[in-house]
Amino acid sequence: MDKHQVGPPMAICARGTPQKGWSNQLTSEPVAFTLIAMNRGLIRREAVSDQLFALLRDRILGGELPAGAALTAERDLAAEFGVNRHAVREAVKRLQQARLVEVSHGGRTLVLDWRHTAGLDLAMGIAAADAGPSVQDLARDALEMRACIGADAARLCAIRCSEDTAGEIVEAAGRYARTGPDLTELGDADVAWWRLVVEGSGNVAYLLAFNSLVGGTLPVADVPDDLRTAELLDVEAHQRLAAHIAAREAEAAERLARELLSRSVPATPRKAVR
Repeated sequence: MDKHQVGPPMAICARGTPQKGWSNQLTSEPVAFTLIAMNRGLIRREAVSDQLFALLRDRILGGELPAGAALTAERDLAAEFGVNRHAVREAVKRLQQARLVEVSHGGRTLVLDWRHTAGLDLAMGIAAADAGPSVQDLARDALEMRACIGADAARLCAIRCSEDTAGEIVEAAGRYARTGPDLTELGDADVAWWRLVVEGSGNVAYLLAFNSLVGGTLPVADVPDDLRTAELLDVEAHQRLAAHIAAREAEAAERLARELLSRSVPATPRKAVR
């Protein structure tokens, strides 16, 4: 067990698990953790500094520690959680790296407005938190981002990709048409096909976002069967999109890609944001 022990008063749990898959998030691999009894609570077998980071992150996301407020002093945090100050320093360092806090010139650590400063690396943290946006809202957000990135990647691919790449995309669409009807096989083939499109766009930021979606870095809940099936089984749309790219029809490629990828976006309305 980690030598830094959280005291008995604390009970630490997690919610939300990362989901995988570019086209429809067909598969999921829950983050494994082991729970052990700790007198009056349950605690994961992981570094205490990680648990402190998660608890403080939740307080920031939930508004208990509002933007502009001073973070609780290191000494007081150590006393509250029953850990040594090294564990607290490590947790605060991670908060800084996540752009949730910053050290002012006077030496105080101030809470930042995460909506203005945090990046995509916070997405999984938000999904696991007990405060802030729900997993369902974040899932919808990620799928909307996926549709936007895929549509523009298809447009750029039609403009920028080499003739060889265009040929590979057309060939991959043909292989896709011969895949299935197993949805898992179709999902794997779809990811491979979209990777060619995104790489062909020449946009490194899009490629990194694609990798995050495929690798489960961004939280995406299960897509209803009818939505994922409508996207995956539309072989003809995949082939037409490949043809648009090969013919350098950028606007047509963008429209079709957006229509295809938007099918997996749940229609449930999102809560209003301020």
